[in-house]
Amino acid sequence: MRLLSIVGARPQFVKLGVISRAAAGRPEFQHTTIHTGQHYEDAMSDVFFRELLIPAPDVNLEVGSGPHGAQTGEIMKRLEPVLADAKPDWVLVYGDTNSTLAGATVAAKLHLRVAHIEAGLRSFNRRMPEEINRIVADHLGDILCCPTQAAVDNLRREGLAERAVWTGDVMYDAALFGLALTKRRDFVELAEWRAGQFALATIHRAENTDDPTRLRVILDALDRVSTEICTVALPLHPRTRKAIADNINGWTPKALRLLPPLSYLEMLLMERRARLVLTDSGGVQKEAYFAARPCITLRDETEWVETLENGCNTLTGCDEDRILAAAHSRATVGPWTAVYGDGRAGHSILDVLQR
Repeated sequence: MRLLSIVGARPQFVKLGVISRAAAGRPEFQHTTIHTGQHYEDAMSDVFFRELLIPAPDVNLEVGSGPHGAQTGEIMKRLEPVLADAKPDWVLVYGDTNSTLAGATVAAKLHLRVAHIEAGLRSFNRRMPEEINRIVADHLGDILCCPTQAAVDNLRREGLAERAVWTGDVMYDAALFGLALTKRRDFVELAEWRAGQFALATIHRAENTDDPTRLRVILDALDRVSTEICTVALPLHPRTRKAIADNINGWTPKALRLLPPLSYLEMLLMERRARLVLTDSGGVQKEAYFAARPCITLRDETEWVETLENGCNTLTGCDEDRILAAAHSRATVGPWTAVYGDGRAGHSILDVLQR
């Protein structure tokens, strides 16, 4: 059976690794990869393939960055002849990026079967471009591989129950694999970040980075956490670094530590060492949950509703006082429960496609 994965952004490379490793151990599958080039810097792309032992992509469309419409259209333009020539048995799309939207659309128009991995997530916020992407991919997909029961329930309400299958979460598989790899490295460059003595933060969502007012409030809140509670380490996504430089004139942190982007293994290690995590990333919310670390989500909603149980994750939006209050109260949370599968989601997905 010929599988073809379409990826383009950092979170998708992590998910791709799970499928790639599972398929490599099963001779009945032939797996190839198309990289759209949506993320293209080494720290945002190539390092993930190296660290997670993923074969280099078979094709790189080298689309690069750009506005949503232009980027999605260019991916579709370059992708169509490649898919038409390859004629795989299944096209696999991952998550909720513009590469996901473009891949699902082109494959469906070519009458190729589409499997959407990480299907059924809903924030119920149509202002998020990711929400539009995931809805379209789900409605075009032939098989919808859901990480949680809540995702299955969402699809059932949309009339997609017959295509929805609970497989567990590939991100949990990836985290288990990644944590095993961290034991083989010293990570000398992270030695100063000692367990329980810092908080880890990430900001990259368009709703936060494209709005200078929201971004300034979040940065000021993180700076206050650094001053009042513990130092906050903030690895800067390129989008965030540019937004700060372009839109927040004269802003400099007092105690907040700005870092370059971290690799996947470095992020896993920092999440496990952190006293708490503050983020607007869906993937980081889950990784904090896997690591049993309190999380504060800098958004007004989350797709990962399971993380909200028992105070493990708290939604604060961009309200500075709420962020500070949540950070001060993160001492006792939990318990954390196993809601994301058994760490074999990759093989479960392959079983579904084979059937």
